[in-house]
Amino acid sequence: MTLADHLKTGATTVCRCWAVTRNDGVELGFTDHDTDIEFDTIQFRADSGMTAKEVEQSAGLSVDNSEAIGVLSHNAISETDIDQGLFDGAIVRYWLVNWSNVTERELRFRGEIGEIRRTSGAFTAELRGLAEALNKPNGRVFQRGCRAVLGDAECQFDTSLAEFCFVGVPLFTTDNRIFEFDDLAGYSAGWFTKGTLSIDGAAIGVKPALIKNHHVLENGHHEVELWQPLKPEPSEGVQLKLVAGCDKRMKTCLQKFDNLLNFRGFPDIPGEDWLVSTPIRSSQNDGGSLR
Repeated sequence: MTLADHLKTGATTVCRCWAVTRNDGVELGFTDHDTDIEFDTIQFRADSGMTAKEVEQSAGLSVDNSEAIGVLSHNAISETDIDQGLFDGAIVRYWLVNWSNVTERELRFRGEIGEIRRTSGAFTAELRGLAEALNKPNGRVFQRGCRAVLGDAECQFDTSLAEFCFVGVPLFTTDNRIFEFDDLAGYSAGWFTKGTLSIDGAAIGVKPALIKNHHVLENGHHEVELWQPLKPEPSEGVQLKLVAGCDKRMKTCLQKFDNLLNFRGFPDIPGEDWLVSTPIRSSQNDGGSLR
């Protein structure tokens, strides 16, 4: 018997189950039933404190909308996991299941997690349907700055080189946001500004923290300040990894990284003032660059 046949009986034993596949490959299962359920090698936990709104679906290309609401449980979804970005863009699947016979089930939703909001020890995660990808702008971006991220497939720069990557233990830490090092003597001030800092050997899917400033102190030590506190908080003696920063300018790409062939910006593209510019009798009007 199928789920449709079961629903036609009028006396139903159905519940909802949803599975979340995080960026690091970990798969979690949740259900609003009062006991755990298992199928497709996934255990759907009933003690997670998770609930979900009904899925809104319509014909055409409009986006399916829903929300998952739950308590930040240490054993299921923790605040640290969310801070690390492990659930950003995570894949979500939702079934309507006959809990008395789990073979009678139907996949009702497939999409990904969008915006996550946290308040008072709980969270609300927006669920975006597959059609959401059709609303995202695609194509090449024409801008003066480089569109690539340092070290990605477009940039192709090797950030593991010793000149651009440092691994070491900080001397002092303030609010898990400011780190002081004594063995960065080979790097000039600002070398790591706009770069990244992470725990060396962090799990796949954990996003590194962005560096706001890199100073050299009067005592010769180096201070690295982050925009936001590092998550998770590193234990004492753990090694941190710093990667040099890139400000997306062509000059920086050439002089700092010697990677001009892979520069993905258009430094000579006209600005908005070009639209209202007029020929000037004293200038050279030969159709060349106005810069």
